Amino acid sequence: MGFLRKSTLAAAMIAAGFSTAASADYQYGFGNVSINYLDWSSGTESRAKKKDFMFLELEGGAGFDWGEVYGFFDLENPHKSNEESDGNGRRTAMKGTIRYNLGNTGFNIYGHIYDLNSAGFDEQNRLIGLGFNYQNANFFWKPFLAINNTDTSGDFSGFNGYVAGWVLGYGFKLAGQDFMFSNWHEYEFDRDKEYHMTMGANGPIAGTGTKSSFNGAAALWWNANEKITAGIQYRYADDKLGSNSFQNGLVYTLKYNF
Repeated sequence: MGFLRKSTLAAAMIAAGFSTAASADYQYGFGNVSINYLDWSSGTESRAKKKDFMFLELEGGAGFDWGEVYGFFDLENPHKSNEESDGNGRRTAMKGTIRYNLGNTGFNIYGHIYDLNSAGFDEQNRLIGLGFNYQNANFFWKPFLAINNTDTSGDFSGFNGYVAGWVLGYGFKLAGQDFMFSNWHEYEFDRDKEYHMTMGANGPIAGTGTKSSFNGAAALWWNANEKITAGIQYRYADDKLGSNSFQNGLVYTLKYNF
């Protein structure tokens, strides 16, 4: 499946969710555009050969009586060419998530599509499973467990184990200012050994892929006013993001809220 087809599929999922939502009872919504800079740790740069980069993000979500939708689109290294083959050129990443409520139980049918494209490489993860929503005045927690179907540059396609994860947030005031702590985390397990194989001197070694990985970020956000939000995120991953090693770094973010 090529990049255009896969990107269209991801975009269609987001569009379908918002289209369906347009005729439903609206409960809440948000949207923002942000500029971000990811500063990898020196250990990550050494182990995974990663380079720091800037990215632009468009993000939004909405809740309705039937459930909720969420999506983002990232343009990484927008000032660079997408023809750079070292993986540090222009890249795109996008995600669409939908939760369909199962009555008033708190449980929901969970689905998401994540798509990444860079020069010479593209990957799409398609998840379907079960989620749960919990929320009170200051805190929310939304875990899920899903089946993972993966397509990677024609090298791997099919069932790729399971993903368990969550998003959570806690809002609080400090010195009269509005803050929020947030965390998203995804743990992949029982992956196919033909996926994300370990690297040898002459390239990937067949059948050596790790069975599990994790990926996520913990963040502190300062809501300066209704329009401006600044944040710092601790980004972490292991056996993800194109590397078999542990990776971590800080993301500095400035958002304009619609």
